[in-house]
Amino acid sequence: MQPKIGMKENIIQFILLVVTNLFVGSMVGIERTVLPLLGEEQFGLASTSAALSFIISFGFSKAIVNYFAGQIADRLGRKKVLLLGWSVGFFVPILIIFAHAWWVIIVANILLGINQGLAWSMTVNMKIDISKANQRGTAVGLNEFAGYSGVAIMAAVSGYIASSYSLRPEPFYIGIGIVVVGILLSLIVKDTGEHVKLQIKNSGAGTSEPNRSAKEVFALTTWKDKSLSSISFAGLSTNLKDGMAWGLFPIYFTAAGLTVGQIGTIVAVYPAAWGIFQLFTGTLSDKIGRKVLITYGMWTQAAALWFILVVDQYWLWIAGAMLLGLGTAMVYPTLQAAISDVAGPEWRASSMGVYRFWRDSGYAFGALMAGMIADSLGVDWAIGLVAFLPFLSGILSKVRLKETINS
Repeated sequence: MQPKIGMKENIIQFILLVVTNLFVGSMVGIERTVLPLLGEEQFGLASTSAALSFIISFGFSKAIVNYFAGQIADRLGRKKVLLLGWSVGFFVPILIIFAHAWWVIIVANILLGINQGLAWSMTVNMKIDISKANQRGTAVGLNEFAGYSGVAIMAAVSGYIASSYSLRPEPFYIGIGIVVVGILLSLIVKDTGEHVKLQIKNSGAGTSEPNRSAKEVFALTTWKDKSLSSISFAGLSTNLKDGMAWGLFPIYFTAAGLTVGQIGTIVAVYPAAWGIFQLFTGTLSDKIGRKVLITYGMWTQAAALWFILVVDQYWLWIAGAMLLGLGTAMVYPTLQAAISDVAGPEWRASSMGVYRFWRDSGYAFGALMAGMIADSLGVDWAIGLVAFLPFLSGILSKVRLKETINS
């Protein structure tokens, strides 16, 4: 049967992929509140850099897997890669539950990075595969909404469980159930290889464009193409900020005197706003263009971090977390939609992989930079200085990024 392109034409498949990514994001959410505190309280890590090492291992493994995920998917098919991602994820909560030393936590987060790099990459690529060109922002927005809703829900739930019981093992029992559900959903999802072939045929890309090598795609996405390279730097800056927030927010707010429950709320509000606003920003980018949302979204992230530093009340910190989520939501689905605007369908998954490599290496660079600055100057300085990266990225996007929606 001939496949059809369009969200409505593939509505059941689309919904299944949205729900699947909710559970993909939930795997990260379990850690957001608990692990930064776990390093200090149960493993006695005095150095902030050491405490954030789990984010560094997660960021680099996810970034590297993201780079290869697109190429592997182009050869093996999206569904097989999605199932492989979940298979690796099964070991993450088990390792954390039974960890006797911090290095085991680091290994667990290497596996979490592989899980996220494979599973999340496939859900977004599969949605783009079955969507029309003018639906890409909406498709990616719904994907990211689901994923970061999962992050937010589990950040709040794990914070509540940790405050009611302990930091470990109780919050991580949920992770085992999440993996089982994720595998079952991925078995139901259909592969989208035929949709990709149809998109290539409809675009005429196979005859109008030469085949691009992995090396050429990497160069185009990283520095050669002004739009693609600006998008990649914006993605890196966004997740660099998020790597810092993931690692330092629990420590910062603990020093401010908040309880684990209150910290869990703030840590959950940020990705919750990030997820919810993406319901609108992805679709909005289809209508008004990508550039304006990317530029002002980067500046909004920087402003939110500086706002969090200058206020000293719980509800104002909640407001700052919401603003940070809004700024991130303005750029997150828009950047991926912009990549798919520029890259041809036959090399789009590979270009998306390069973009996601740079974007998610930001987790590692953010944790590394934040830890070093926090150890030498303090947590406040780390948050304030990291905010300059998204601010700079906004300037570069304003100057270098061409509108991509008509590409």
